[in-house]
Amino acid sequence: MKTFGEFLKDNRKARNYTLLHVSVALRIDSAIISKIESGKRTATRKQVKQFVSFLNLNEKDAFSKWLSDKIVYDLQDEDYALEAFRVAEEQIKYKITKAKKSQKLAIELVFLLKNVDKLQKTWSSLKPLNKTQLEKMREYFMLNYTFESNLIEGNTLTLQETHLVVNEGLTISGKSMKEHLEAVNHYEAIDFIMDLVKNKEPFTQRILKEIHYLILKGIDRTNAGVYRRVPVVISGSAHKPPQPYLIDKQMEDVFEFYAANKNKMHPVILASEMHQKIVTVHPFIDGNGRTCRLIMNLILLQNGYTIANLKGNNIARLTYYKALENIQINDSTLDFHSLIINTSIDSLKEHIELAG
Repeated sequence: MKTFGEFLKDNRKARNYTLLHVSVALRIDSAIISKIESGKRTATRKQVKQFVSFLNLNEKDAFSKWLSDKIVYDLQDEDYALEAFRVAEEQIKYKITKAKKSQKLAIELVFLLKNVDKLQKTWSSLKPLNKTQLEKMREYFMLNYTFESNLIEGNTLTLQETHLVVNEGLTISGKSMKEHLEAVNHYEAIDFIMDLVKNKEPFTQRILKEIHYLILKGIDRTNAGVYRRVPVVISGSAHKPPQPYLIDKQMEDVFEFYAANKNKMHPVILASEMHQKIVTVHPFIDGNGRTCRLIMNLILLQNGYTIANLKGNNIARLTYYKALENIQINDSTLDFHSLIINTSIDSLKEHIELAG
């Protein structure tokens, strides 16, 4: 197999160019070109591009040979060169496969967003709904959202028990007071974000803390609505939240991102981004997940979408956590965006169906 230098020399001679011809045309010293051709010097990427352009070389062949020479040069004196090459080959294959998967998913997101926008327009066209119908739908979705969001966090109240607690004021035997308060608090927090939407209140750090206060009200009075002052570890996650002294600055960054993108980014993507950015900072001692899902839905409601109700069963919860961790560890948002868009699509379809 020919080296890049041999490949270069053969193609130069085939075109009847002397070293001087190439040197003058590319402004590269002829002695340097001679050393590259003889394998005594490695060409730079810029020089390879120049040779490809001037000699009309096959770009793939030229860069393949050049990269091959670089690998051989770097590994030729190493004892474990062959094993290292095999490992590198597997890593490259993995990265290429991952890149192709990401590209495919990005294309799918474009089509999903078109779908969600079409459904949102259909939903908007059905308004205004009958007052009684609207109230029934509101109660139905608030109850289901409260049940699922609390289930994600380990609350053991069933859907029926959640209804009895929030709508009938009953106490469920065998269930903790904390679980009762989680249900009541979350239901009240949904009511609160709906009022914010109705009154066209802008989303600020103050609103974020007020929502969190409602989530922990009666459960942890000291930390309700207050950024944490101690380090935390998330069980079962490789993500390590920032130290307390970094929280104020990181939350300022999150809200600067929001201000810069709230009128430019697609609302569903914006809602998804604000969810993951805040939960990654993990600004509160507890209640971060419920609060961030409420923030996500506040943004969706403000933009004419419906509540995206992420499910709390084991499979759905694991998918949700993995998608979040993929952002926090691998800086890849595609899986999480896809999850939120699909959840929004399901929600809109259900709203449209119930509206009849």
